[in-house]
Amino acid sequence: MKKKRIVLPTDFSNNSWNAIAYALTLFKNIPCDFFILNAYQVGAFGLSTKMAGANDTRLYNLIKEQSERDLQRELEKIKGFDKNPEHTFKTRSIMDTLVSAIGKTVYKEEIDFIVMGTKGASGLKEVFMGSNTYKVINEIDFCPIIAVPDDYKADGKLDSMLLATGYEHLFENYELRPLLNLAENFNAKLWIAHVGGLDELTAEQKASRETLERRLKSINYEFVEVEKDISVNNSIQKLVDEDRGIDMIIMINQDHSFFERLTREPVIKKVSFNTKVPFLVVHLFE
Repeated sequence: MKKKRIVLPTDFSNNSWNAIAYALTLFKNIPCDFFILNAYQVGAFGLSTKMAGANDTRLYNLIKEQSERDLQRELEKIKGFDKNPEHTFKTRSIMDTLVSAIGKTVYKEEIDFIVMGTKGASGLKEVFMGSNTYKVINEIDFCPIIAVPDDYKADGKLDSMLLATGYEHLFENYELRPLLNLAENFNAKLWIAHVGGLDELTAEQKASRETLERRLKSINYEFVEVEKDISVNNSIQKLVDEDRGIDMIIMINQDHSFFERLTREPVIKKVSFNTKVPFLVVHLFE
């Protein structure tokens, strides 16, 4: 089995630690190289004098040292938590925006997954829009991202995953690879949820559904049709709450797709999309 390569961004908050603990627990029996990444920025506060230059260098050195110190501390904590000899850990302290630092690391290190926390479950707009996670999901479209709600406690299980789709796309093998990978590694069952009736499907949607069946041959899956509730969000949330023991929701992110509708539906209209479980975002390459 090829080693998985995983980026764990951290700002040393509880929220970051929870996502790190989730990744270490989930991948506990899988050989992995983990990259613990802290991104930091130094601003000159608009002072363009020579003095600002000198101050900046000093400030830069202080912030850089702090980042490296905190990363070392995080590494000690990780090593206390994770005893798997097949897990290696490398720290990365990078002066850059978070999105850019993650993007560069993903490219350079040929990363398989980014695992990071989302803040609280107070409605999808809030969870996402104000957060770094949303920026990362939106801008890093070349690597699957697992987003972990900050109150989610990992038990290392991944028995059951839910793929929410509107069948708007003919799935390619490489797009489904991250999802198939997880399903195969964990022997997980995949539920494919479509909101609305089968009789409403267009010819294109039917073709997409058929392609999906062909591509998923290697795993255990089942289609489930969901009544459309007040909103797509509600419908999916109900499915998770009805306790099929769903351990992960999978979102396929593509323009004007399901994912976009999910994040744009007015917050007031829906009981918030309290993703109580982690979700995997896979991007499509249109």
